[in-house]
Amino acid sequence: MKKLMIAAFAVFAFAQVNAQEFKGGINLGLPVGDAGDAYTFNITADLSYLWDVADSFQAGLATGLSYNFGDSIDLGEFGSFDVDDALFLPIAGAARYSFTDDFAVGVDLGYAIGLSPSGNDGGFYYAPRLEYSFSDSLDLVAAYRGISLDGGSFDVLTLGLQFGF
Repeated sequence: MKKLMIAAFAVFAFAQVNAQEFKGGINLGLPVGDAGDAYTFNITADLSYLWDVADSFQAGLATGLSYNFGDSIDLGEFGSFDVDDALFLPIAGAARYSFTDDFAVGVDLGYAIGLSPSGNDGGFYYAPRLEYSFSDSLDLVAAYRGISLDGGSFDVLTLGLQFGF
């Protein structure tokens, strides 16, 4: 416990010394691959807290909510059934590298907790992303968000806006 407290203190002290940035975003997406067969649309809300590690590199923490709308599957003469909506809560480390003042690449890596439907255990979360800055507080973000599930994956292509605070 003592080591955890010292590590937490070091992280917060480091964050206080270097420039910090809090960002929030809203994204619309299309499920692809395995997820595209059973889900129609995605809405993701993101929050991240980043601090400068080097001139063009930021690192920090990211979280959010990813809501996926279930599809209605037609079974022909057997009828149809509705797929329950899926909700994930990703918790990840975040890294961003800026090539210019306007263009950056990044990745979020962590775990996505499955909140619904029942039996959704979540899995390893990865989200490579491209960011284009319109201004100091507004970015366009394109991301490929994947969750490695037991026996498959849940992948979504998203496009959205991110706001700096």
